Amino acid sequence: MLKTLQTIHPLILLLIATTLEACGDAVVRSAIYHHSGLIRLGLFLTGALLLFCYGSFLNLAPLEFGRVIGLYIATLFVVWQIINFIAFRSVPTLPILVGGAFIVAGGTIVSFWRAG
Repeated sequence: MLKTLQTIHPLILLLIATTLEACGDAVVRSAIYHHSGLIRLGLFLTGALLLFCYGSFLNLAPLEFGRVIGLYIATLFVVWQIINFIAFRSVPTLPILVGGAFIVAGGTIVSFWRAG
């Protein structure tokens, strides 16, 4: 199964990883601020599982760790904004969009600029 997962395009693996991380963080946040008792415990366990899976998918990408992180951070920013809107109905403000453009540009530079 590991070999099969490693044949998936690295960008797809990063997209899966970022989605798992953003969802895991959203579930943990929901557990902390909106629930109690057994529901809170169940959400914590679900969040922990999602975050474990994120780490696994991120490290399946067959790329140099230093380069994959740049692309990962850029992808994470975009996915995080989508999950933030879906889970919390929060629309990104202009400062978030401008800062996010810098994050995406920086991640692209780190991942794809080849020093000559």
